[in-house]
Amino acid sequence: MHKVLVVDDDKVLQQSVRQALEYHHFVVDVADNGKEAVNKVYGQKYDLVVMDVNMPEMDGIQALTEIKKHDPSVIVLILTAYSNVTDAVKAVKEGAYNYLEKPISSENLVALIKRALKARSMVETLTFSSPTLSIGETATSNDKFVGESNAMKKVFDVISKLAKVGTPVLIRGESGTGKELVAKAIHYNSPRKDEKFVTINCGAISENLIESELFGHEKGAFTGADARKIGKFQFAEGGTIFLDEIGDISAGMQVKLLRVLQEKTFMPVGSNREIKVDVRIIAASHKPFEEMIKDGTFREDLFYRLNVLPVYLPPLRERKTDIPHLVNHYIGYFNNVHNLKVKGADPEAMEVLSNYSWPGNIRELRNIIEHCFIMESSDMIHASSLPSIVFKDNKKAESKDQTAEDSVIDLEDIQNSVLDHTASTAHKSTVSGTDVQFSFGAKLGEGGKLDFAIAKDLFEKEFIVQALKINKGRINQTALNANIPKKTLLRKIEKYEINPKDYY
Repeated sequence: MHKVLVVDDDKVLQQSVRQALEYHHFVVDVADNGKEAVNKVYGQKYDLVVMDVNMPEMDGIQALTEIKKHDPSVIVLILTAYSNVTDAVKAVKEGAYNYLEKPISSENLVALIKRALKARSMVETLTFSSPTLSIGETATSNDKFVGESNAMKKVFDVISKLAKVGTPVLIRGESGTGKELVAKAIHYNSPRKDEKFVTINCGAISENLIESELFGHEKGAFTGADARKIGKFQFAEGGTIFLDEIGDISAGMQVKLLRVLQEKTFMPVGSNREIKVDVRIIAASHKPFEEMIKDGTFREDLFYRLNVLPVYLPPLRERKTDIPHLVNHYIGYFNNVHNLKVKGADPEAMEVLSNYSWPGNIRELRNIIEHCFIMESSDMIHASSLPSIVFKDNKKAESKDQTAEDSVIDLEDIQNSVLDHTASTAHKSTVSGTDVQFSFGAKLGEGGKLDFAIAKDLFEKEFIVQALKINKGRINQTALNANIPKKTLLRKIEKYEINPKDYY
């Protein structure tokens, strides 16, 4: 449940708002003035503060400033009389989410609160993408943040800075790092939040159609244009347009976009009339713009127009400490989606996920966790539920010690279990004090000849199967009791296509 603090010196209004919010299942606390509100926010965590402007001891503007200093994540809604709308607008500029004029409708208040919480939810999700904000061309480590330490406060600080201005934003990062998520968080926490957010993927539209998509066209402007059509810019009037993969547009379209940025006007295809437009542009791309500028494939002037306030999203492989938080986040998400109660990922699974290079970034991690939900039958995600691709990097990491491990198996295990016996003999070994029978049959070679490689593989596979049976398919216990490194055990399980679930 969300916790709300209602602040007003008018007791009747205070209780009226409290009752309306409690009816909608909010947990509500009250304060009589700004000073009392600040003290309460210092003492406990609130999701949202609904506050009057004119109050004794400390007014709403002063209280807003103190609350935002203490915790930028708190949403503040301002209540004001019609005569004080100017103060309310000032409060929004100082960080309030929005304001409502008195008399207040409970329906309007609840609707506004829900919109505010949705906007904050986007920022909370954005925390898991953890953008790095570059202040300038010579940004240092102090100009950046990555999402683990005090991530929420820093993310809200970044969003607050971006949301207060109307300048273009360029979001850069690899595919799957959450660029559209950043764009939405900026829009839905800005003064344009009640207007449209329009997305267009520049890389997914053919060159001969993208101009019409962006700027519209007149009837008869080209073959097939049998009716007048407005473009995305005109449709997004007053709001935000998100141009994803802007690095893919042609030189001709770059010129026309530059004109929109500079003049705030455009001309539909086949038209002689200019259309004035008020739209904020947020662009994104994974392309190396600096190299493209040198090659002449992207205009330098357009790049600098877009790059006024850049955001760089680092790939997941550079943020390994965030992986456990992301895993747990998506476990919670898919628990809700599939109505399950998966508690988390066990240590082996988390170790494998942390060692993976994540070429598809957060999008890939999300898909892999959903894969595990489909495969897993217990209340924990085990390594056996992970797709085989995530084990490849773990193999590479082990490459230096793999030869040494294999040599021990070759010279000791194989000698004791295979080479000193005939192909048809039943072999005996011991795992954690339990006698285990190994029967290789006549598969060691063709034509009655022994084959070392085949013998080694047969022994390894059967040894692991027997060890899993004894330990009921549990990876940790199997590795410990069979004296085999966990990484090696996981690698061999994948190699021999063994499913530990078969031995639970």
